[in-house]
Amino acid sequence: MAGAGVAALLALSACSSSDDASPTSDPSASSASEKVSGTVTVFAAASLKESFTTLGEDFEKAHPGTKVTFSFGGSDSLAASITGGAPTDVFAAASPKTMAIVTDAGDVTGAPATFVRNQLEIATLPGNPDGIESLKDLTDPKLKVVLCDRTVPCGAAAQKALDGAGLKLTPVSYEQDVKSALTKVELKEADAAVVYKTDVRAAGDKVEGVEFPESADAVNDYPIALLRDAPNAAAAKAFIGYVQSAEGQKVLTSAGFLEP
Repeated sequence: MAGAGVAALLALSACSSSDDASPTSDPSASSASEKVSGTVTVFAAASLKESFTTLGEDFEKAHPGTKVTFSFGGSDSLAASITGGAPTDVFAAASPKTMAIVTDAGDVTGAPATFVRNQLEIATLPGNPDGIESLKDLTDPKLKVVLCDRTVPCGAAAQKALDGAGLKLTPVSYEQDVKSALTKVELKEADAAVVYKTDVRAAGDKVEGVEFPESADAVNDYPIALLRDAPNAAAAKAFIGYVQSAEGQKVLTSAGFLEP
C-alpha cells in the first residue's frame, strides 16, 4: 500500500509539473517553427531597396519554399497603388503620413509599427568639388541642386529642414523618389541632392556625403504594416517579424538606418 501511495504521488507530481510548464513556454517557439511558403509581395520605399533586398534573400534562406518580391518607389505612389487594389502583402513606407493614406482607406490589418528611422544628408559629386559644407550653401544660384518632390517623404523632410533654417531653395528638378534624386548626382547631371544617409552610403564612391545639423529636426519614421487583403498573410507576418528581429535590425542599421 505504501508503494502504491508513492507511485500515485509521483504521478500527480508529474502531471502538476507538466501543467505548470505550459504557460511559461516561449510563445514565439510555435510561430518560429510554423512553416510558411509561397510568394510574399512587398511594396517598400525606394530608400529601402538595398537593405530589403538583403532581408528578402535572408528570409528565403530561413524559410525554404518562400519567395519575396519587391516593388520599390516613392511611398506616395506605392500607397496609391495599394488603395487602387494592387495585390500586396506588406507595405513599408518612409513616413507615417504616407502610411496614413493606406490606413485611412482601411487597407491595413492592425496598427503599423515603426521599424527604423532615417536622416537626411547632402549628396555631392565625388570629392565635393563645389566645397559644399552646409544646407545654406545649396542656395547658391550657380549650383544645380535636386530635391525629392514634396509629396514624397524625402522631399517633405528636406522642405522641413529648409523651413527650419529659414532658407529658400529652387532646385533644377523635383524627383519622384530618393533614388532618382541621387541618380542625378551620380550621372553628374546635378551638383548636389538632398537624400537620405542610407542612400549616400549605398552609392559608395559615386557620391560624397555632407552632413548638416538641420537634418536632426527632420528625421523620418518608417512604418511597416500587413495589408488587409494580403494574398499570403501567414508568410507576410513572418516577413514583418523578420524585419523587426535582431537579425533584421542588424542589416538595417548596418545600412545606416537609425533604430526606432
